[in-house]
Amino acid sequence: METFLIKAAQLILSLSILVFLHELGHFTFARIFKTRVDKFYLFFNPSFSLFRMKKINSKRYFRFFASNVPDMYQPMKDSEGNIVKDEKGKAKLEEINTNELEENDWRRHPEKTEWGIGWLPLGGYCKIAGMIDESMDTEALKKPAQSWEFRSKPAWQRLLIMVGGVVVNFLTALIIYALILFSWGQEYLPLQNARMGMQFSEVALKNGFHNGDILLAVNNKPVDEASDAIGKILIDEASTVEVLRDGKTVQLTLPSNFAQQVIGSHEKQFMAPRVPFVINKVVNETPAATAGLAKGDSVVAINGKSMYTAQDIMSFLQDNKGKTISLTFFRNGKQMTKPIAIDANGKLGVELVPFTEYFKTKHIEYGLLASIPAGIEMGVDKLTSYVKQLKFVFTKQGAKQIGGFGTIGSLFPSIWDWQSFWGLTAFLSIILAFMNILPIPALDGGHTLFLLYEIVTGRKPSDKFLEHAQMVGLILLFALLIYANGNDLLHLFIK
Repeated sequence: METFLIKAAQLILSLSILVFLHELGHFTFARIFKTRVDKFYLFFNPSFSLFRMKKINSKRYFRFFASNVPDMYQPMKDSEGNIVKDEKGKAKLEEINTNELEENDWRRHPEKTEWGIGWLPLGGYCKIAGMIDESMDTEALKKPAQSWEFRSKPAWQRLLIMVGGVVVNFLTALIIYALILFSWGQEYLPLQNARMGMQFSEVALKNGFHNGDILLAVNNKPVDEASDAIGKILIDEASTVEVLRDGKTVQLTLPSNFAQQVIGSHEKQFMAPRVPFVINKVVNETPAATAGLAKGDSVVAINGKSMYTAQDIMSFLQDNKGKTISLTFFRNGKQMTKPIAIDANGKLGVELVPFTEYFKTKHIEYGLLASIPAGIEMGVDKLTSYVKQLKFVFTKQGAKQIGGFGTIGSLFPSIWDWQSFWGLTAFLSIILAFMNILPIPALDGGHTLFLLYEIVTGRKPSDKFLEHAQMVGLILLFALLIYANGNDLLHLFIK
């Protein structure tokens, strides 16, 4: 439960930061062009809000856990007080006379932005006057356009207002990457320094890889970093891989559908460095503590069978939950053997020494000026890699891997680590920017597409067309949201 809460807290904080900045991009350009912004909300607020604020006559007014402000329109009534209906039987609406409202009624000051925090943490919104958005508030569009409305602005200004959120999200990612490099630098394990080789997934083993192989080249080009090698093998769909195996160079030929096999296997990790099972800490009241294991013990065999890599040992423990085994290890150069009962979760109750203690990593430090171009390069590389991966979404195996909030949350570590948090936040910012610029109605990219059409042709799509396009886009987005989170539920209950 604690792990879930830590991951959930990181996810909510990360998305809150990104959504706020995204909407702030729209807001900033809207205010630059003197466009009225009715509301600015972090999180959605159906029925009520956790917090709302409005500045009126140089004074800020706050409300907590307050119901939403009533609509600016009310049913039209005839001289006898009866509600007037249209030909479809719906009540006709008329705008409220704000001068008749009480002084403390926020509706008397529609020119001021209402700021707030909703209770549903699934995003946020910036409601711009005179624009057809996800609120589907079309009543104001029935009146003549006002100078402060979005629809009355020149097409180029409306275009900048629409792309403002995407621009801010991408710039945010670049800034975060630059600050990460400046604060922590860049550290990785060169493949040639992973002396015990790599541990591969089942799909990789079936296609010719062996546990313990050291990667040398992909498509005849040398590789130095694991993430680079994985990208070339899976995303660029390499055809050949050169490895060092038992002191000899071996070339592997991969099938054309190798990436599809890996995606369809549901395995979380394609490869990882093989590391020794050396204990760094023994947790109290666990099988390891009961058996008398201690810091520095190095496991080399189980039940008399040679076994020394952390991956092989942890796999064996998972396959023998609740059983008692014979554990052989070295302590201060002396070999010892002890019986130990594995718990019901397949754990011993130990923390291992980090692999950085055994293998020489490469650490690159960046000064403030050097971190800026390096951060930009990292952001562009992440965006390029993400775009390339989208081709798998349109395959049978890839479609099954589309995930929702559960999948995104699982990316965060089970302990709070600021370097990992900001790295994932930067990556999510890139995803948010790219997904929003896709030419889908209801997304920024859909609005941008219609604006580009207007700029090129000189003809503005009708409000009715934009209203219908927005509705179609919302239906598509809700369908995708349901499908993605449905996949999360299937993966949760069907292993």
